[in-house]
Amino acid sequence: MDARISLITLGVDDLGRATRFYERLGWQRAAESQPEVAFFQLAHQVLALYPRANLAADLGIAVAGAGSVTLAQNFHDREAVDRAYAEAVSAGAKALRTPYETGWGGYVAYIADPEGHVWEFAHNPAFPLGDNATLTLPSMTRSAE
Repeated sequence: MDARISLITLGVDDLGRATRFYERLGWQRAAESQPEVAFFQLAHQVLALYPRANLAADLGIAVAGAGSVTLAQNFHDREAVDRAYAEAVSAGAKALRTPYETGWGGYVAYIADPEGHVWEFAHNPAFPLGDNATLTLPSMTRSAE
């Protein structure tokens, strides 16, 4: 599996407050943002702000156990998500949620490393990866052209 992070998700209690904070820092909220998630393009990565309750629901656990940070590795296709999930579990990760189809058209799985840090393995057809597997939001790609 590649050694990279595509997306960092911060579980937040107040999405509006958290979004305004990053905007006051001068970070530009991406066009792909939705009412339930705010995306910010970083250098070859993406920061997502996501309500903690929604994160817990995605993980299939109680809100109290959801933590506040999820690291994600995005892949070009669903099969790669399956392989990464199997590889991580084989290496000693705790399986949190087996690969599944999401309501937004993606395909994701969740594991926790031996220290409890949550990783999401994802294929998101709306966020295609570059040849070098970097994640650049489509709106940011268009603005750079």
